[in-house]
Amino acid sequence: MLYRLRVSLPDRPGSLARVTQLLGAAGADVMQMTVLEQLGGRAVDEFTVSWAGERDVAGLVAALERSAGVRVEGCWAAGEVPGSAPELDVLGQVARDPGRAVATLVDAAPTLFHADWAVATRGGRGRQRVYASWRAPQTPVLPALTPMRPLGFAYEGEATGHGAAAPIGASWLTMYVVRHEGPAFHRTELDRLGRIVDVALGVLGERGAAKATGAGVRPGPA
Repeated sequence: MLYRLRVSLPDRPGSLARVTQLLGAAGADVMQMTVLEQLGGRAVDEFTVSWAGERDVAGLVAALERSAGVRVEGCWAAGEVPGSAPELDVLGQVARDPGRAVATLVDAAPTLFHADWAVATRGGRGRQRVYASWRAPQTPVLPALTPMRPLGFAYEGEATGHGAAAPIGASWLTMYVVRHEGPAFHRTELDRLGRIVDVALGVLGERGAAKATGAGVRPGPA
């Protein structure tokens, strides 16, 4: 079983080693570690860990938080561990099949951001669903957003959770990424989502991006 943990800890020598020691003592193998933030003497790191069989997640969280200055901000099930350069894999797929650029980004987002599903929609209040990933609800309850940059939101659909929304070029398209467990999307994750979309469109070039996203096609009436 794979889990993702977001941990806030003192940004000083030995703190990270202590956390990894505690994870190891609990029988968890650390598969991946990502630094989200280092600010004001503290760091926020995310760990993807593998456990054999069923484990006491609450017990692990309690053990970590007994260590001085450590706070677990979230612990949730993870689908899989991305490769060593997952963004490059996605960009390679976009370059090889430009016509499926939006579908490729939407399909990849849940794995890249340890989320449950993603969709791309066109328009504001009268949104048209353009593409949806596996496990996306048929009629997701999404906020009417046309963001200029990636932003987070509280998801209050068929199951509550946290979401991120990002514009896909100048195309009236918005990509939503939602996870039902775990903490809100960190600003580092939002920045990363925006960069992935921007670089993917850059790979396509101006004409390719316009064709892939339907830029210039205004949404119909709400």
